[in-house]
Amino acid sequence: MNGSAAGGLEREATRDGRRVALLRCYDAGDVTIVQAEVTPVGSPGPIRRGPHRCATASGAFRFVRESLLALQYLGCAVGPAG
Repeated sequence: MNGSAAGGLEREATRDGRRVALLRCYDAGDVTIVQAEVTPVGSPGPIRRGPHRCATASGAFRFVRESLLALQYLGCAVGPAG
């Protein structure tokens, strides 16, 4: 994908060239859904979390932005999933 899901947003965090998190945010009727895949150090694969339903798109996007900011503070590079 090029960084955006149909009607939504898809971003990844990488560290040392390895994906550590993938966050998806998209509209689903009257709610906005946030999903995450996190790969802990030493794990053979990602752990999926969600879907989490948010009442507003702005609340869901704010959650994704703040999560990505926290990952940047921890030394991850953040950008469109791909």
